Amino acid sequence: MSSLKSRGVLIVALSLLALVAIAPTFFRDSLPAIWTKTFDPVHLGLDLQGGMHLILGVDTEKAVEARLDGLVDHLDNLLREKDVVYKRVERTGNDVLSVTVYDKDAAASLDKLVNDNLGILEDAGEAQDGSYLIKKFRLNSNEAQSIREMSVRQVVETMRNRIDQFGVSEPILQQEGADRVLVQLPGIKDPERAIALLGKTARLEFKMVAEDADPQAAVRGELPPGTQLLYERNTDKATGKFTETPIVVEEKTAMTGDLLSNAQVRIDSRFNEPYVAIDFNAIGAKRFDQVTAASVGKRMAIVLDNTVYSAPVIRERISGGSAQISGSFTEQEATDLAIILRAGSLPAPVSILENRTVGPSLGRDSIAQGQMAVTLAFIFVGVAMILYYRWSGVVAVVSVILNLLLLLCALIFFKATLTLPGIAGIALTLGMAVDANVLIYERMREEARLGRTPRAAIEAGYEKAFWTIMDSNLTTLLSGLILFQFGTGPVKGFAVTLSVGILTTLFTAMFCSRWIFDLYLQNRVIKRLSV
Repeated sequence: MSSLKSRGVLIVALSLLALVAIAPTFFRDSLPAIWTKTFDPVHLGLDLQGGMHLILGVDTEKAVEARLDGLVDHLDNLLREKDVVYKRVERTGNDVLSVTVYDKDAAASLDKLVNDNLGILEDAGEAQDGSYLIKKFRLNSNEAQSIREMSVRQVVETMRNRIDQFGVSEPILQQEGADRVLVQLPGIKDPERAIALLGKTARLEFKMVAEDADPQAAVRGELPPGTQLLYERNTDKATGKFTETPIVVEEKTAMTGDLLSNAQVRIDSRFNEPYVAIDFNAIGAKRFDQVTAASVGKRMAIVLDNTVYSAPVIRERISGGSAQISGSFTEQEATDLAIILRAGSLPAPVSILENRTVGPSLGRDSIAQGQMAVTLAFIFVGVAMILYYRWSGVVAVVSVILNLLLLLCALIFFKATLTLPGIAGIALTLGMAVDANVLIYERMREEARLGRTPRAAIEAGYEKAFWTIMDSNLTTLLSGLILFQFGTGPVKGFAVTLSVGILTTLFTAMFCSRWIFDLYLQNRVIKRLSV
């Protein structure tokens, strides 16, 4: 009696919990606010609520080039510290670091310096340039491959940070292959803004303006050594149109945005325009202090993705570790720029290889069709079970209803995403739940034919069908877990509902329906089993 009562309390409690948790999914607008805040609705995937599906390609070779550019500065400083005589250090081509020295003695000192301090570089040969000797190095193959792999992982994490600040719920970001990233943004309202937010490399650099260079001559190709031609973004406040003005800056970067600690949108009280206020971390503040102290009276260009947003004159040493980026932004542009800067720059540029947008109306149609499919499957299966197994069929129908309630409840508590293939997984769960009951009932019939009493037939039916049901369901569960681990997108959605459905099926078929039979047989003398 106590066992029967305790099982009943557990089943009723789980049923009520499932009903309470599921209600906001279907009746969210008519429920109290505290109810809807406590229990989230079932999270819908891209194919059910609409949104954006992107495949991004990562230019991993650019990450290798960026690493070499960093090594150029590092080796330049090492050569100065060790008093090695050299003419210049530069990256030539995509993967070669070249050092021009005056003689073989300097070349020998260079080789020793590289071997002692830069073990990731390997010799790539040498060349004669008149009286100069050019030593060439490249990253060893293991380091280059590690940089490529790490760049893709960093792209995923940086984009995840951007999307989290953008406010998209339940995004999917994962690596596909060696250099591709899958991005799914369910329910996105502004696809163009999302693409702009994700696609920007957001490499922030501070470069000194080459005051002696002639921008117009640079446009014609007459660029002084050690400089580069960029364009400054200007906005005509009367028309709102953008114009670009050529500006020549030093090729060497004074500092980068990697040293930022925060970026916030502020409003300029003089012009009533938004700008982005940036704060540096401790290392960045010290570096910014040194750069501005050495460059008083000179112009510093603030460069984002090779576009100059402003190039103010440094009036005095700036020791507070703060700066600002202005450029006649709209409030949305300033907000997006702050999000990008807080999330960090991408280690390599990305390009959109595939872009699909699913409209919300299509998602609603898919939901309606999925609901119809599950409802029809339940009706046909339920009617067939009742006609064939009579009262025992009613027990099976009740256990299937409880199965669906627990399945949806589990999806909510585990914050799983329901997709259209996931609805197919629910329909499949119906069939598997009924299959378990069929195995039990057929075993009961065999026991009844052998002359067993109804109570003994029920006990034998459950006991002898137990391992058959466990074996078939656990095998399917293993398949579902493999699909979840290695599948992507729709396949993973199907695997989620399939796996959770198997667990709820085992519980309802072996535990709940058995309790209903035990409750029915309590204090009753039944001569014939309705099965």
